[in-house]
Amino acid sequence: MSDNGTKIKVKDYGFYYGANKVLGGISMDIPKNTITALIGPSGCGKSTFLRTFNRMNDLLPNTKMEGDILIDEKDIYKDTIDVVELRKKIGMVFQRPNPFPKTIYENVAYGPKLHRKHSKQELDEIIETSLIKAALWDEVKNKLNTSALDLSGGQQQRLCIARVLAVDSEIILMDEPASALDPISTQKIEDLIDDLKKNYTIIIVTHNMQQAARVSQKTAFLLMESFGTPSTLIEYDDTNKIFTNPGDRRTEDYITGRFG
Repeated sequence: MSDNGTKIKVKDYGFYYGANKVLGGISMDIPKNTITALIGPSGCGKSTFLRTFNRMNDLLPNTKMEGDILIDEKDIYKDTIDVVELRKKIGMVFQRPNPFPKTIYENVAYGPKLHRKHSKQELDEIIETSLIKAALWDEVKNKLNTSALDLSGGQQQRLCIARVLAVDSEIILMDEPASALDPISTQKIEDLIDDLKKNYTIIIVTHNMQQAARVSQKTAFLLMESFGTPSTLIEYDDTNKIFTNPGDRRTEDYITGRFG
């Protein structure tokens, strides 16, 4: 697979809560080592769609999906898939930072310890490397044994990103990762996301149009046309095209603030 080949392929994807179909007919190819933004009004299923990729929706009662999700050409919803391994490969960063009530060191060490046995030296190296990649090492290297809950909101979010990086994820899902942060912390997260795309495929849900335009290379616009109908993919293209010359009037209306 070439460096900018397809990492994730979505074919005719649909999702149901009980008998209620909330997403339908979504097909898209997500390239490797790019940042893809999912945009659309509140309640259009962006977060639900995001959680499809690491099968987090499996944990919800009375739900089902249809269609195919392929990662590296493997169908991730096949019965033979090891979901624990899948979630190791696909990390998730939530809207609000959610560090464990443990030390900074223990937060980052948690995943690697869970997946296999490491020597103290190996763990130390994983923790340092992950915190460097998450642009946090210089701020915390002298206080690794203090509580992660003492960090600022922006630092906590970067710690959560370091936790994902510590288990060798290939794909990072981010659900509005900066919406609870101040502008300076948001800038740091955006710079970090931009840096990470060299080695990771990133999908980010954001309500912030400027953020989508700043950080992503691809943008997908989801919309529920009328109440009670499933949300569908209205347009998916290079971010620059979506924001300067969208192919669909509804996309233009949304990004210019006429609704949503």
